[in-house]
Amino acid sequence: MGRKLALGLIWTAFTAYTLLLAPLDQPGTLTVIGKLVTLQWEGINPYVITLFSLMGVWPMVYACLMFIDERSQTISAWPSFLASNGSGVIGMIPYLMLREPSEEFTGNKGFLLECLDSRQTGVALTLTTIGLLAYAVLTGDWGDFVHQWHTSRFVHLMSGDFCLMCVVFPSLLGDDMARRGLRDSLIFWAVSLVPLFGALAYLCLRPPLPESNALLENQ
Repeated sequence: MGRKLALGLIWTAFTAYTLLLAPLDQPGTLTVIGKLVTLQWEGINPYVITLFSLMGVWPMVYACLMFIDERSQTISAWPSFLASNGSGVIGMIPYLMLREPSEEFTGNKGFLLECLDSRQTGVALTLTTIGLLAYAVLTGDWGDFVHQWHTSRFVHLMSGDFCLMCVVFPSLLGDDMARRGLRDSLIFWAVSLVPLFGALAYLCLRPPLPESNALLENQ
């Protein structure tokens, strides 16, 4: 109950914050978003491009846990996953709130879960993140980004969204670790306290779901 209450408060507070700031009422915001989506990046600060792109990496990181978790839930992860690609944490939290704690996984993984459970997926997401950050650091204007954070509601909210995606990730992590026989609290906190790269390292290093669990339905 405490977990659901905390997630509900985060969702309500950030939704209210977003609505009150009305990020899309500024002239040119929709144009910038359109250019980011269509990869027309000329004239856009690479730090903004990187942040926007990382908000696409985060849903994939969550997908590597939530679609495995979905197997033991009565709700589908797809609506929140799809919504999170456009609205970030506001779209993601409903699944995190409605799911029930579960350390079980049964049945065959199938192609999708095999891909999401693969360490290679974690490596690909990590390399993508490193490349994006290198692009920002080497070619971006940090001072301009800070200025935009203060003056652009779109950049300001996107930054907050990124931070909250880091904050709520542990709500899935514990059960995923338990499914893999990982009970060390030090691992949990190391992953949880390192923004994004903790989650990426976990995806790269976590053991695969035990075969005995994945085949339980067929025994």
